Amino acid sequence: MTSVQEIKQRFGIIGASSLLDRAIDKAMQVAATDISVLVTGESGVGKEVIPKVIHQLSARKHNPYIAVNCGAIPEGTIDSELFGHEKGAFTGATNSRKGYFEEGNTGTIFLDEVGELPLSTQVRLLRVLETGEFIKVGSSKIIKTDVRIVAATNMDMEEAIKNNKFREDLYYRLNTVEITIPPLRKRKEDIHLLFRKFAADFADKYKMPPVRLAPEAIEMLNNYRWPGNIRQLRNLAEQMSVLEHDREISAHTLHNYLPAINENNMPAIYNKKQESDFSSEREIMYKLLFDMKSDLNDLKKLTLDLMKSGDTASFKENNEQLIHRIYGDDDEVEEVNKVLHLPQKPEESRYVDYNEDEEVYEEHVVEESLSLQDKEIEMIRKALERNGNKRKKAADELGISERTLYRKIKQYKL
Repeated sequence: MTSVQEIKQRFGIIGASSLLDRAIDKAMQVAATDISVLVTGESGVGKEVIPKVIHQLSARKHNPYIAVNCGAIPEGTIDSELFGHEKGAFTGATNSRKGYFEEGNTGTIFLDEVGELPLSTQVRLLRVLETGEFIKVGSSKIIKTDVRIVAATNMDMEEAIKNNKFREDLYYRLNTVEITIPPLRKRKEDIHLLFRKFAADFADKYKMPPVRLAPEAIEMLNNYRWPGNIRQLRNLAEQMSVLEHDREISAHTLHNYLPAINENNMPAIYNKKQESDFSSEREIMYKLLFDMKSDLNDLKKLTLDLMKSGDTASFKENNEQLIHRIYGDDDEVEEVNKVLHLPQKPEESRYVDYNEDEEVYEEHVVEESLSLQDKEIEMIRKALERNGNKRKKAADELGISERTLYRKIKQYKL
């Protein structure tokens, strides 16, 4: 009886992972039967090798083996590709044509990315699985076929069924036996083995010495999550084989090819639930932004109330309540009070003037013995005197705009 190790050598499968061995063992067990198989796993894990193993170990091994990428065929032509069409069935159908199910009679058909099939095509495929019959596009004649179907997908099929993207009855017909290929991050013992194999292949292809990894680089390679799985690892090996002059790759060099080495990358398997999670996160962010806008409006209103009333004690109390609501932290309240220059000493009174034209806050400190207006006039006069009546410099010193200063000079007739 053929062993798992012999199958690996025969089909060029690299790896010592127990999860990988389990997948190959299941493929060997179902090969002798004609039951349908669904191969699942993330994108890039190498799902396409399992149908080949099943076909070559079956009684159909001398008959046709056809691999069809369902996601690469346009929706308008996929029925014709799979089941064929009659002459004149649609515009451009100048001749009759056999489909894959007719060409692959007595053999095996591998339907890759089966989750991408349109619902109308799923109905036709279900009929083939149940009765072995199909009808060409534009024909009424029933054709019999004897094919073994092996399908593969990286979709969350249960989620696709919930969202009415895939027929439940077809799913259970295809999924008589499910074989799951583990992602590369769950096969850490295989990562360096695969890299060495790819490096040797590209060295032979490009007629150059193979690249090799320093010990720190090997550790980095093994700790990476590999969202693109084996496909990504192969591309990495090819890039470094071509671009790097130094044949020994350091951890620093490897990091340049893996810029997100420390990030918690999402798995590459497609999951509709992720999409809905992202929508929820966006909704939360929008709500936070609207809440922040509301809080800023409240702060503006409090500032305008202070400008009108001059009651800084009341303003400080209301402001602290608002900051507590936003931050929930006494230290934050103190820091915000400092930024807003709220009164800290009882012998001084401070107020903030909000200039609607310039959209700035103008701070004024007033001793209890002086009126606000007198103090403001005094400050403006002193600033003008110190700056030789140059309004721009005086405005900069006062921390207000030149336009506001000019309005104040006219108002107080200075």
